[in-house]
Amino acid sequence: MTSSYATSTDAMAVEPTKTPAEAHEKPSDAKQDPASDLISPFHPSQYPDGGRQAWLCVAGGFCCLFCSFGWINCIGVFQAYYQTHQLRAYSSSTIAWIPSLEIFIMFLGGPIVGKLYDNYGPRWLLLCGTLLHVFGLMMTSLSTEFYQFILAQGICSPIGASMIFYPAMSCAIGWFLRRRALVLGILASGSSIGGVVLPILVTKLIPRIGFGWTMRVVAFLILGLMVVPNLTLRSRVPPHKSPLDLMEFVRPLGELPFLTVTAGAFFFFFGMWLPVDFIVTEAISRGMSASLAAYLVPIMNGASFFGRILPGYLGDKFGRFNVMSVFCFFTAILILALWLPARSNAATISFAAFYGFGQGTFVSMAAALIAQISPDVRKIGVRTGVMYAVVSFAVLIGSPIGGVLEGTAGT
Repeated sequence: MTSSYATSTDAMAVEPTKTPAEAHEKPSDAKQDPASDLISPFHPSQYPDGGRQAWLCVAGGFCCLFCSFGWINCIGVFQAYYQTHQLRAYSSSTIAWIPSLEIFIMFLGGPIVGKLYDNYGPRWLLLCGTLLHVFGLMMTSLSTEFYQFILAQGICSPIGASMIFYPAMSCAIGWFLRRRALVLGILASGSSIGGVVLPILVTKLIPRIGFGWTMRVVAFLILGLMVVPNLTLRSRVPPHKSPLDLMEFVRPLGELPFLTVTAGAFFFFFGMWLPVDFIVTEAISRGMSASLAAYLVPIMNGASFFGRILPGYLGDKFGRFNVMSVFCFFTAILILALWLPARSNAATISFAAFYGFGQGTFVSMAAALIAQISPDVRKIGVRTGVMYAVVSFAVLIGSPIGGVLEGTAGT
């Protein structure tokens, strides 16, 4: 009895010594616990949906969208300017290839930039993108021939913009889940602010300091703003390196939800940029003064600021696909019922404001829709890039077709 009692008390007081093999087995058994499998960086409970680093990424992403998509939103100003200045010998359809290529190249780079982001994170992409974007704008300031504008403004600058745009969106998706559509709307509002500030800046500076120095001022402004995201943008999930697999870019199109969303985006973007690109020239042809028409693009982008935040907030509450459907119909009705029959200044200005609000919804929420139907957030960079790459072909042919129609109809 005494021996038995002593043994039991010793066992209670002192934990038995384990062999190295036994000590190694317990963590392995813990990993097999199903509850522990749920605690991964991709489980909904692990998204911070806030915090210092998350909101720093939002601030950096806002600057990225200002400098990339915000610059692309200026295409209407350059279409009108080139038709009356450096490229006046060319047709509006030919000139339209410059802004069309800008959007095409920025979107087409999505799969490649997305793959690089998934493998290496945002740091080097942002740095290289900043240098290419600024270099392209500097070269545009020296351009005088059509091919030079194509190379500098149509190819080099948007390659850099693509390397800026996609990391900003992907980083935000990694930090937020419940508020994802709202946060992407805040990021996209950066492009709206850029679309207000940059066209006014360009139109006001060109008569004072000339086209060349205006482009250099814009390039230096973008260079300064890009310091912020280069310092603050960080991916929550460590890069997941994987070998290049070309089928990785094709495989998402085999999923019916992804395919239908991408097809919808294709047709929406096919016509979305036509009002942005031609509203200035159309308004002038209908009797609006050139000085007033120059403010149509800023008005459109200013209204788009609210169209990129409010629908995102509503989408998180009532369903992102539901909200997107409503605003797609709203935008189409505006074109048919307001822009086409519009002849007065008031009607054209009203269209610019309402259309900017409506199309801002799609720009801000497209990535949120792809994230919602994607099973693996580690592939979000590639999947978002594939969607925008498909969309890029719609953008490429949309504006030149619009230029042909505008040149044929005259009004």
